[in-house]
Amino acid sequence: MWNSGKVIVTGAASGIGKAIVNHCLQEQTAVIACDIKEDALYDLKQSMGGKERLYTYRLDISKYEEVEKFFEYVTEEHPDTNGLVNNAGIYLAKNIMQYEPEEIDRVLDINIKGAVYFSKLFGKCLFESKRRGSIVNLSSVSALDGSTDAIYGLSKAALIGLTKSCAINYSPYIRVNAVAPTIVQTPMMSQIPAWRVEEYLASELIDTPVLPEDVADTVVFLLSEKARHYTGATFDLNNGGYLR
Repeated sequence: MWNSGKVIVTGAASGIGKAIVNHCLQEQTAVIACDIKEDALYDLKQSMGGKERLYTYRLDISKYEEVEKFFEYVTEEHPDTNGLVNNAGIYLAKNIMQYEPEEIDRVLDINIKGAVYFSKLFGKCLFESKRRGSIVNLSSVSALDGSTDAIYGLSKAALIGLTKSCAINYSPYIRVNAVAPTIVQTPMMSQIPAWRVEEYLASELIDTPVLPEDVADTVVFLLSEKARHYTGATFDLNNGGYLR
């Protein structure tokens, strides 16, 4: 199923990121797990099977200098890396009128700039040597249908634009796709207003909730050779919600 190589996963220590790490390891693929929380990375390492194929790296993805140092490490220690999952993100659950300027900057720095920095430097590693690879960006249903948190919705919509543009920039060597899940059973879900959760769920045609493992299944598919003809696509993982 896989080419030989390693996969970078950002926001890897919990939620969807943790599920992606686990699924990659189950596929016998090595993972470089990135997160800002050192203790959470330690817990991730302890909880996973296949620990010999799991490498952890603590960094703040919104700091370009730290991302540069990370890719120096990747180039030196893991030159066979050929997959990237831009999963890291934050959700403040605020109405746009409640946002302070520094909070807007924080969401956009992490949710958009972090993915841009990783995409830029990952692409440079592979494209210049004409190596094949794959990027998967974690967007959201809020990018397509709106969010009560406009800044979050904006950031996730930006990732779809980034996906399409990078698919053009990196062709034919690097495939770039996005996954836009509906509400997923993670700790972040507790921050979403109850009425919005009910609205999303009421619109879905399939009555089983989407779990982090379900998102990981789609991500692993897009990283694999089975998805070799997909690029620039957004996969709506939403139980058929909001069909019009």
